[in-house]
Amino acid sequence: MGSGEPALRALQLRAPAKLNFGLRVVGRRSDGYHELESLFVPIALVDDVRLELREAPEVRVRLALEGDVPDVPTDATNLAARAAQAFLKAAGIGADVAISLRKRIPAAAGLGGGSSDAGAVLRALKRLFPAVLSHAELSAVALRLGADVPFFLVDPPRAAWVTGIGEGVEPLEKFPDLGILLVHPGLPLATQAVFEAYDRARCALTLPGSGPTMRSLSRLRDLVERIGAGLLANDLEPAATRLCPVIARLKHELCASKALGVGMSGSGPTLFALFTDGASAEQARGRLALKAPAWARVTSRFEPSAEAEGTDGASPNW
Repeated sequence: MGSGEPALRALQLRAPAKLNFGLRVVGRRSDGYHELESLFVPIALVDDVRLELREAPEVRVRLALEGDVPDVPTDATNLAARAAQAFLKAAGIGADVAISLRKRIPAAAGLGGGSSDAGAVLRALKRLFPAVLSHAELSAVALRLGADVPFFLVDPPRAAWVTGIGEGVEPLEKFPDLGILLVHPGLPLATQAVFEAYDRARCALTLPGSGPTMRSLSRLRDLVERIGAGLLANDLEPAATRLCPVIARLKHELCASKALGVGMSGSGPTLFALFTDGASAEQARGRLALKAPAWARVTSRFEPSAEAEGTDGASPNW
C-alpha cells in the first residue's frame, strides 16, 4: 500500500441466531468438556456486524454497540472483539479494526448470539485476508472462542450437524422452510450454570450403541417426519427447567398449540414451536397468554442475502 492515509476496507455481515433441533449429550471428556450431538439451524433473527479495517503497526480493536439488549459486554470481553483479536494474532497481522454491532439477539438465551457475532467477524476477516489462515487454523481459533463458534464459520451460515465439543460441522444442502415461533421467559440463563446443574443431576447419556441418535436422521424427509417423534429432545432441558421453572409452563402451553414439534434451544431458556408455515405460527402466537417479561416472536430459517453482505474495496495486500 502507498504512503499517506491508510486505505479503509469495510465489510458488513449478518449474524443469525441459531436453534438446536435436538441436543444430545453423548459423553464427557477427561478435560471436563461435554461432547454433544445437535442439528444447528440458523434463523432470521439477526445481528448486524460491520467491520472497518485500516493498516496499523499493531492490533487495535474497537467496539461500538447498538440496540437495547441487556447483559451484552461493551468492552474487549465481547466475543466479537475477542474474535478479531484472535484472528489477527493468529495471522500475525497488525490492523486497526472498528466493529459496529447492532444487537437484536438476546444474551444468555440459548440462541448463540455472541457466538454468531464472533463467527461473522471471523468470516469477514477471512474474506479480507483469504490466504493467511488455513481452514483448520481458523477452526481452531473459532473453537477456542466457544463451542458454537465453528458452526458460524460456514459462509453463509446454514443448517448443519454439529458434533464433538463443537468442532465437527457437517452442513446440510437443504433445509425445510418452516414457521418458527420463539418464546422466551424474559430471564437470562447462563450456559455454565445449566451444564453444572446437568452434571449434578447425572442425567442419562445417549451412549454409542444405546439406540438411535440424531445422526441416524440423514435424509431430509426423515428429519421432517421425526420432528414430532423425538428429534427435538434436549438433554439439557431438565437442568434448565430446574433453574428456570417457568420453562415447563411455557412448554406446556406451546405443546397445546398443535405445532409439529416443540423444543428448547441450547442451554435455554428459549423455547420454539415449529409449524408448516408462518401464518400458522402467527396464529399460535396470538393465542399465547404471556406475562411480562416473557416475549414471543415468529421467525423462519435464515436466508442469506447478497445485498446485505458486501465489501467496500478490494482485499488488503498487507
